[in-house]
Amino acid sequence: MNCTLCHSSNTVVYTQLPTEQYFQCSDCSLIFQDPETYLDNVEEKARYETHENNPEDKGYRKFLSRVVDPLLERINKDDLGLDFGCGPGPTISVMLGEKGITVDNYDLYFMPETELVENKYDFITSTEVFEHFYKPGEEFEKVWSLLKPGGLLGVMTVFYPDSVEKFHSWWYKNDPTHVCFFSPEAFEFIAQKYGAKLEIIGDQVIFLRKE
Repeated sequence: MNCTLCHSSNTVVYTQLPTEQYFQCSDCSLIFQDPETYLDNVEEKARYETHENNPEDKGYRKFLSRVVDPLLERINKDDLGLDFGCGPGPTISVMLGEKGITVDNYDLYFMPETELVENKYDFITSTEVFEHFYKPGEEFEKVWSLLKPGGLLGVMTVFYPDSVEKFHSWWYKNDPTHVCFFSPEAFEFIAQKYGAKLEIIGDQVIFLRKE
């Protein structure tokens, strides 16, 4: 089973659960679900439509502030941004718009207007998106290609636990649209491959600067 991030064949079975099998890559450390058990596009979109992302929701804003606040320390007011995978209720664009910063929205299912991803951006946010990528290697390259030199990518995703036993009880894997899971080592691999400057803030926020 080739890794869905780096395409290496150096993968092993990480664990077998009743309905899913997971593999781990020895080269980049990604853990990924057997692609044979992915939801189809209709099932995946139906699942996303149950999400209640709303820019008026103070709790959701507080959650997103984990990436928005440190992002504001690293960008300029006249920068142009993109929220990649904004979902049915774009919120980061609203939060940054209140600070006078322009952010385009893109989502495969809810805002797929292609002209939005034909620009080059000073920064891109992708919150709670990377774990959904069926082909994370290809998707990362797509996102990375949209950044200007010197641009900043801000990612939010939850790092997987440090043991198989903890993974079995880990809540984050229970969402059927969550199919690949990252570690600090996975982002170090990405940073090295693309010559990016990496910052990891806590256990959920990652910044990659395009050199």
